[in-house]
Amino acid sequence: MNAPLGVDAVLPEPRDRLAGLRLARLRIAARGRLEVRGRVEVERGARVTVARGGRVVLEDGCLLGAGCRIEATGGVVRLGAGARLGARAVVVARERVEIGPGSAIGEWALVCDTEPTYDDPERPTRLQPLRVAAVTIGDNARIGAHAALSAGATIPAGAVVGSYETRSSSASP
Repeated sequence: MNAPLGVDAVLPEPRDRLAGLRLARLRIAARGRLEVRGRVEVERGARVTVARGGRVVLEDGCLLGAGCRIEATGGVVRLGAGARLGARAVVVARERVEIGPGSAIGEWALVCDTEPTYDDPERPTRLQPLRVAAVTIGDNARIGAHAALSAGATIPAGAVVGSYETRSSSASP
């Protein structure tokens, strides 16, 4: 038997009467840039921020855990049907982040399609350009608690990324 992974604990909180109001508030705040297809569960403290030019698509059966954050700062974030975003997990897109159907992102995990560059050692990192590349998480993949996925990471269907693990296109799996 496999040891439990932090993401296996992404379970919805007991339903409360305010879940529908939370989703309505998120839709109003996103000014038409949040697309909800079907029934989505939104737990207390979940935030969705969509800048001009950005878009967030939530498919049927998605779960946004307590205190999680989705930010589309010009890109597209898409959560497939039945995808679960754990408590206080963060998803940020400047280009595109695709989370496949049935996937689970563990608590405090980070999925971001940008990462800093270190081309000039004489120049501070904060003054160097960011590398932007789409992040794709396949169907039924599991991302452990506190894991970090950055620019260009591609996680195949059914794969498991362990807790505290880091992945990007520049890092070997």
